[in-house]
Formats: sequence, structure tokens, C-alpha cells
Amino acid sequence: MLYALLIYETPDDFARRDSRVESDAYAGAWRAYHRALLDAGIFVGGKPLDAPETATTVRLRESKTEIQDGPYSNTKEQLGGFTLLELPSLDAALEWAARCPAAAYGVVEVRPIAVEMEPRVTVANSN
Repeated sequence: MLYALLIYETPDDFARRDSRVESDAYAGAWRAYHRALLDAGIFVGGKPLDAPETATTVRLRESKTEIQDGPYSNTKEQLGGFTLLELPSLDAALEWAARCPAAAYGVVEVRPIAVEMEPRVTVANSN
């Protein structure tokens, strides 16, 4: 089963990303976590996201497109990235989320991927 780990960081921790050197404990913890995911054969994909202030939010209301600078949500924690994992159970996903470095200073949300929705929203290749 596929699970998304949505990684939330506080604004201060998010801002410190740019100032961290490659040899610090933060970067080392992330490299070790990523290596563990690869070694376990469960890593499907994932990426860090750029700063929330670079986001643009789009809504369609009454046939009009509304565009807003900034993220959709204004909360203490900011969505900093995501990881997709192939795991046998929610319990396994929760164990890996607890090992994520962000769990120590932010929040890691675990959400199953709705694979049953994919055929409803994708177009079959007609070739």
C-alpha cells in the first residue's frame, strides 16, 4: 500500500534550511533517514518543497479564477516536503514517520494514497 508522509516544519526550522551546512546534524539525520528508506526498499519518491511564500493558490469560484500569493493554509507548521512509501500497513507507515527527522521538531502527517481513485481521474492511453 502507498502512503504519503507530509512533512511540516515550523517557520523557524523551515528558514534555517538555507543556513545549514552539509556536515551539520540536521543534514546528517536526513541523509541517514533517506538511506534507511532506500535500504529498506520502500522509498517510492518524494521531494522537499520551496518556501511557503513562493506558493500560489488557485481557486475557481462562480466561474472566476481567484489567484492568491502564498500557501493555502496559514498555520504554525508549513508543508516542507513529502515522501511516498510502499508499505504493508498503517502501523509500518507510522513507524517510519516516527523515524523521520521532522517528527522531532515539526509534524509528519501520514496519509494513505487513494489508489482506487486513480482510474476515475486518469485518462487511459489510447495508443
